[in-house]
Amino acid sequence: MPLTDAYVRSGKVRDLFAIDDERLLLVASDRLSAFDVVLPTPIPDKGRILTGLSRFWFAETARIVPNHLLSADPADLPPGWADEEAELAELRGRMMLCRRAKVLPVEVIVRGYVAGSGWKEYQRTGMICGIPLPAGLRESERLPEPILTPSTKAERGAHDENIGFDQMVELIGPELAEHVRDIALRVYAHAAAIAERAGIIVADTKFEFGTDPRTGQLLLIDELLTPDSSRFWDVAAHEPGHPQPSYDKQFVRDWLETQPWDKTAPGPELPAEIVAGTRARYVEAFERITGASFARYLQEDIVAP
Repeated sequence: MPLTDAYVRSGKVRDLFAIDDERLLLVASDRLSAFDVVLPTPIPDKGRILTGLSRFWFAETARIVPNHLLSADPADLPPGWADEEAELAELRGRMMLCRRAKVLPVEVIVRGYVAGSGWKEYQRTGMICGIPLPAGLRESERLPEPILTPSTKAERGAHDENIGFDQMVELIGPELAEHVRDIALRVYAHAAAIAERAGIIVADTKFEFGTDPRTGQLLLIDELLTPDSSRFWDVAAHEPGHPQPSYDKQFVRDWLETQPWDKTAPGPELPAEIVAGTRARYVEAFERITGASFARYLQEDIVAP
């Protein structure tokens, strides 16, 4: 079956295809979004970096919470889906065969440091998403403990909006909201410890959750702890009091902030040096966190040292 016949929709980065009533195929493209706008310039190999990192983290966190990943091997697709070598090559390293889930209508963000929009809100109110924080925190400083700061899930081209936990309760119910908060904080703590041993700080990250339509079981879905969904800093270079050099798309955001652009589609084309710099940062994050060679991943589709 040609993929076009099973196409469901495109997100900012991933294309979604229906395998059957129980499974979906997610294919990560090289598209890059910033300020909720998909930019016209792709980042080479970005989709494979995101997929490889997500596979690593799904394996690392499976004891905390189950996830939607069933396979990353094109050979596990039904006959007729990817029979040509060119089709297999395109899918290899960037596909995830996943179980279907009922997606929760919230972005689940965990912050371990005060940065980005959280820093701006803290300067105005002394809080982030209604959570009071100690006075005198510096930009990029570690919080006393990680906090959960949910947001809405906006349609493509619109902007997500931060909400309080009470609003999250209204959207998904008190029992599920408490469970999601507990799991998100546990996953963050576990992942932050692994990344820190590799010399990387996970300053904040966004999780996507869903539930199994048949059992109601909570599932981690979409991507997990990638440079697209997280803020990664170098442990050795961390210095509170100002923004930090990062291994994520903040490099692109910083360049975009210097451009005469109103943050609506279409975004500006990225110059070659910004594309190359972004790719290099993503590759370094992949290799430092997983301990694996990205070149080997491209050749053999293996996420292992």
